[in-house]
Amino acid sequence: MKQSHYEILRRKQLEYHRYHPWGLSERGLHIPYSFEDLRPGASSTWDDVGFILNGRRIIVWWQHPRHIYSNAINKKAWEEVGDGPRDNWLTEGGTKTYRKVGRSRKKLVCYTSREPSPEQRKHYDLLNATMVRLRAEGIECDVSASWTWRRLNWAMGVRLVAPIEVRSENDLADVADLAKRLILWKTTLQKEFPEFNYGRANWLRERAALADSE
Repeated sequence: MKQSHYEILRRKQLEYHRYHPWGLSERGLHIPYSFEDLRPGASSTWDDVGFILNGRRIIVWWQHPRHIYSNAINKKAWEEVGDGPRDNWLTEGGTKTYRKVGRSRKKLVCYTSREPSPEQRKHYDLLNATMVRLRAEGIECDVSASWTWRRLNWAMGVRLVAPIEVRSENDLADVADLAKRLILWKTTLQKEFPEFNYGRANWLRERAALADSE
């Protein structure tokens, strides 16, 4: 009998989980990134967390709505300024550095990129100035809480956008708990964050609060 695509993915997930153990915390969480260098009171942006549910790995890619809003500003800046000159200064015209291997051989160890052209520098300056302006003014963009999930060949992936401040492992555990309850249909984002919407007013208010604290 022919297996469906979803059955094949589920089998691969179980096999991967069996032969590639996941390092879990005491609370049963896979935490890829450390919080040691996080500045106290810093605004949350994104993080990842994993856990096991019914013998299957769940990986949650969480983003705060302000992070999506910030990315939207960057995208709009690029749209206003354009792509700029086609100067591949990062990959073309660089200097190769070699290391001697034995008496007569040498090994390539790195590349040193050349400087961008004056036209490219002008484009970057304009792009940076546009980003600064748009960040100060804000843009028309609304971000709501959302979640989607999809099957991977090693786990179930959940993309979660939710207004949670994640500054510690305890906060990250809240993200994992929310994702688990969403998957099991024990809650909804509308119930957790009724009528939530992140827009220009939120962005400008947070910028003003950050400026006052400095």
